Amino acid sequence: MSFQGYLKTIKEKTGKGPADFRAIAEERGFTKGGELAAGTKAGDIVKWLKDDFDLGHGHAMAIYALLKGIKNEDSE
Repeated sequence: MSFQGYLKTIKEKTGKGPADFRAIAEERGFTKGGELAAGTKAGDIVKWLKDDFDLGHGHAMAIYALLKGIKNEDSE
């Protein structure tokens, strides 16, 4: 599945897009000023997304990549 495909599926499942996850991550302290906060690990993000949004590992890692800046996709 493409990165865009992951984002589309996540939006369909949760009703939230990239900007929403960026804002929530900031509120929860996973990011600061749009960058991953010091000490934030992939496992922290994955656990949050699995627990709060029932996302699978691959979809959670797509959001982690988005937050880390590996993929900077703003389309929703």
